[in-house]
Amino acid sequence: MATPITMTDRGRHARSWLGFVLGLLCLGAVHAATPLNGAWRDVRPGDTAQAVMNDYRLGLLKPFDPSVLQRFPVAAVGTWVVIAPQPPWDNGERVLTIYPPPLGTATVFGPDGPRSLALDDFSAPAHGHGRLAWRVPAAMAGSAPILLRFEPSSTLSAPVRFELQPWNDYLQQDAHWLTLASACLAVMLAMVLMALCFALMLRDVTYAWYAGYILCYMLIQGVQTGFVFHPLQWRWLSGLALTSATVAIALSVAFASLFMMRFCELQRHAPLLRVPVIALAVGMIQLVLMRLSHVPLLIEAAQILLNPLLLLGAVLMLVAAVVAGVRGSRQAWFFLAGWTPLLLLTALTSAQANGALPEFAWLNDASLAGGAFEAIVLSLGLADRALRLRQDRDVVRILADHDALTEVYNRRGWSERARVLLASGPPRPIAALFLDLDHFKLLNDRQGHSAGDQALVAVANALAHELRPGDLFGRYGGEEFVALLDSTQVEQAMHVATRLCRRVHRLELPAGDDASLLLSISIGVAMRRDGDDVDSLIERADQAMYTAKLNGRNRVCLYSVPKTAAGGAAAAPRLHVVEKRSGDS
Repeated sequence: MATPITMTDRGRHARSWLGFVLGLLCLGAVHAATPLNGAWRDVRPGDTAQAVMNDYRLGLLKPFDPSVLQRFPVAAVGTWVVIAPQPPWDNGERVLTIYPPPLGTATVFGPDGPRSLALDDFSAPAHGHGRLAWRVPAAMAGSAPILLRFEPSSTLSAPVRFELQPWNDYLQQDAHWLTLASACLAVMLAMVLMALCFALMLRDVTYAWYAGYILCYMLIQGVQTGFVFHPLQWRWLSGLALTSATVAIALSVAFASLFMMRFCELQRHAPLLRVPVIALAVGMIQLVLMRLSHVPLLIEAAQILLNPLLLLGAVLMLVAAVVAGVRGSRQAWFFLAGWTPLLLLTALTSAQANGALPEFAWLNDASLAGGAFEAIVLSLGLADRALRLRQDRDVVRILADHDALTEVYNRRGWSERARVLLASGPPRPIAALFLDLDHFKLLNDRQGHSAGDQALVAVANALAHELRPGDLFGRYGGEEFVALLDSTQVEQAMHVATRLCRRVHRLELPAGDDASLLLSISIGVAMRRDGDDVDSLIERADQAMYTAKLNGRNRVCLYSVPKTAAGGAAAAPRLHVVEKRSGDS
């Protein structure tokens, strides 16, 4: 007998799953890392590693806590950093990591000489995924301080934190990060491929703009975390990290603007904001061209303009999406649900780059998860949009193919389906019925068009219910109706037409002032011949219907061609009349 699950068990399972998710996000933040002290100063002309270490022992360097994010100023010649392990010291295999990895180069001075650490360094024996990593030589004592020099950078230096971990703990944390990063990037890539497929199938550029936006965001995260270098080994990006990241950022804003403009339907819900959004996209593309030019002045101008335009663009898109959502754009709320958390993470990361929030080291990895979340939410929004467009198209198709008054097929809708029916399947008997109301003009003249419309609706409903579900029935125009009976012999067709005559007569719709004059129907029947199309078949049924009119109305006539004595067809058709009098039941 299975043991019942108690509320305590459910709570324990929920806490376990929560712990697992938080563990992935924190990337193993709780581990047996060696406690560290740190100190730094700017690089000076003529500095040597020994001179810096002497200054450190004399207490001439500025102290800082390596376990929280520390932003070092951009110096003309770089920054010296000393990381000092604290007791209890570990003399086993250790790894020094720098997180998040700077886009520049850091040089570590060990017993074997200086060693450069960089995201795009493919010669290092050990690589930290999402971090810079240096495997401490076995000959180096656990208490020995570690000297690093951060090379000068042309951009704002991002804050970093340092950890000195045992080798096994480092491998475990590295595996956790690879799992998270790979999963997030895989989700984004899957959404991109799906969007590209829909863009090709639906011929809708909205999906292409979405795919371009997510691809650029993937490239940004891949460069900033080093994923494109390790483990992807994209050597062709070596030395282009800063340029590719800048270009990807500008292009992502351009694609996001174009995507949001169509996705949120700004032309319909916020037309005044559509032009600024387009201008933002054009401006970002111009920044890309300036950044890729070989003119130093243009490159510097692009770098200066990038951050202000990013801030302006974020505010503009946020306002445009909110306005569109308030004015009825369903997709705008999808955009806000996916984009706002990422915008918040970007704002927090920017504040962190300026020295704020030093404890929130997980923000960079949260941006990966935020990108995957946004890709999923926007994909759901695109799916909802595609479904809504399909529903709208189906409604329009129904309205285009159906008569607005009687709700049966109109002439165009009926003719299209009749052509498909005649062209499909093996040769088989098909009967066409052409139906025309008797005395309908008199009813309109005496009782008005409203009464005429009501009579048409009543007759259409009666005829539709009398026919089989598979029979093709529609209003041909005015008081005329048509029906196509598939796999029906001539005797069956005549029987059905006779039944329809009786059914309309039993409605007892008065056609004039005299209550004895009732609305009736005349029906012409024609059987399909070899080489028939819809027009020829209907033409013969129409002729048979006119013969029914001439012979007294409220009756069925079959179009047929009498045979000559020699067995050939006569030149003129002969019409067989099956009469249904008003008094027949």
